[in-house]
Amino acid sequence: MRTSSSVLLAAGGTAALMALGLGPAAAHVHVTPDTTAAGESALLTFDLSHGCEGSPTKSLTFTLPDELVDATPTAHAGWDIKKVTEELAEPRTLPNGSQVSSRTHQIVYTAKEPLADGVRDTITLGVDLPDAEDTTLAFPVLQSCEKGESDWSQIPAAGQTDHDLDSPAPAVTITEADDDDHGDHDVDDSHATAPERASAEDRNDDDDAAEIAGYVGLGAGLLGLAAGVTALIRTRGRSRV
Repeated sequence: MRTSSSVLLAAGGTAALMALGLGPAAAHVHVTPDTTAAGESALLTFDLSHGCEGSPTKSLTFTLPDELVDATPTAHAGWDIKKVTEELAEPRTLPNGSQVSSRTHQIVYTAKEPLADGVRDTITLGVDLPDAEDTTLAFPVLQSCEKGESDWSQIPAAGQTDHDLDSPAPAVTITEADDDDHGDHDVDDSHATAPERASAEDRNDDDDAAEIAGYVGLGAGLLGLAAGVTALIRTRGRSRV
């Protein structure tokens, strides 16, 4: 009985320690991008399934990293959406050449009915990723609840990971740009390679030769027909004499 009790106590203690260690990690706000390629348009899906120590969630405030000037929030049933803008210290030139003097600083989702603790939900933002490989974009999220709030805004220091933090901000690291050439193009003479042009010219020469041969054959046939008619007329003339 003592051995069994000892085993049960040890197992219980281990489970408690695991719960303490995994509790904060399991409660993080996570982000899943559909692409991380530099310069691409990406959909970032944030998910959560917890309140603030059990209290239902009333709102989520997403703060955009300085590298972004805007984001497109996806309409989501049961949530109201608001953009918060800020003036830039200096105008910024966008990749298309236009300049902006303000940027979207935050996007706020407010629940029409508080989201109960333990119920999973997702929020999606559309962004244009900058052309900067190996850059990490952090999206701090302030989760406001009926009682209290959780500020998911911690950034790992050098040598740290999210697992070392209590309230890490969801983040995306930009990877190498995609070089895939999408779309099929018809080959014409102006874009064809030398072998392709040579092949096309050979086909044209063959067509011309076949056409000439056809005309020659037709002419020979007509001459043969004429010769046959002439021979027939001469034969009939002799027989009459």
